[in-house]
Amino acid sequence: MPLRFFFLLSALFFFTQVLAVALPKPFLFNGQSVAPGRKVATLLYVTAGQDTAVVPVTVFHGRRPGPVLGIIAGVHGYEYPPILAAQQLAQELDPAQLRGTVILVHLANVSGFLGRRIQVNPQDEKNLNRVFPGKADGTITERLAWRLGNDVMARCTHVIDVHAGDALDDLRPYAGYYNYFDTPALSETGRQMATALGFPYVVQFGNEASLQDQAAVYCSREAIKRGIPAVDIECGRFGLPEVDAVAQIKQALYRLLGHLDIIGDKPLATTPLLIAQRTTVTSSHTGFFYPQVKA
Repeated sequence: MPLRFFFLLSALFFFTQVLAVALPKPFLFNGQSVAPGRKVATLLYVTAGQDTAVVPVTVFHGRRPGPVLGIIAGVHGYEYPPILAAQQLAQELDPAQLRGTVILVHLANVSGFLGRRIQVNPQDEKNLNRVFPGKADGTITERLAWRLGNDVMARCTHVIDVHAGDALDDLRPYAGYYNYFDTPALSETGRQMATALGFPYVVQFGNEASLQDQAAVYCSREAIKRGIPAVDIECGRFGLPEVDAVAQIKQALYRLLGHLDIIGDKPLATTPLLIAQRTTVTSSHTGFFYPQVKA
C-alpha cells in the first residue's frame, strides 16, 4: 500500500470518528427516533376507561449535543396566548441550528381547550395544574399529569410551564421560579432562567425550607421534585388571544433558548423586580370590584 494512500485512509478514519463523537445520537421519544437535525410531530395518547385524551408534541433534535428543554403550553385550555406562541414557535424553530433538544407540548389539556372550560378538564372536572404527580391508574386528568411527568419532564434537563390569565384573570406579565432552601443550586438555576425571560417582574414561589415532604401539585413543581430546573410564565389576560401577549411569550421562549445555549443568540441582560412574597386578599363582600389604582 503506498504511504500516501495509507495516510489518506488514516485521516479519513480519524475525521469519521470525530464526526461520530460530535453528532448526538437519535433522540427516542414516544416510540419514535428523531435524527439529529430533524423534527418529529407525535401524539401522546392517554386513556382512562371510556375517556381518551391526546397531547400534541413536537420534538426538535439539534445537530449538536446540549440541554433538553421541555416547553409545556395549554395546561389550562382556556389560556390561549401560550398555545398560539407554541404553534408559532413550532413553525419557526430549525432543528439543524439547535444545540440540544426541544420537547414542545403544544396543548396539554386538549379537552379543556375544545370545551372552552376555565382551568378544568371537562372529562372529570379536575384541574390539571392541581393533580401532579398524577396517577398511572387515576382519572383522565391524573393520567395526563402522570404522562407529562414521566414521558416529557423525565426526558428534560430544563422545563418551562407557560400560562396566561384565563377568563377570570387580569394580570401583569411575570416569570416565576421555585425557591427551596435545601436545594440552593436548583433554586439559583431557576432564578437565572426566570430572569433571562425578560419580564419586568420575577416572582419567587415556595420560599420554604424544603419541598421534600410535599406533593408536587403544580406542573412546574413536578419538575422541581424531580431535581429539574423549572420556571413559569404568566402572560395574557381574560382568556383573550391578544397578539402582544403571544409575541411577548414567544420572545421570552427565544430568550430562554439563548440563555441555555440551545440557539446562538444570547439575551440582553435585564434587571426585573423580584417579588419574594405574594399575598392573596379575599373579599368578604359580593358584587362588582372597582379598583382605585391600576398596576
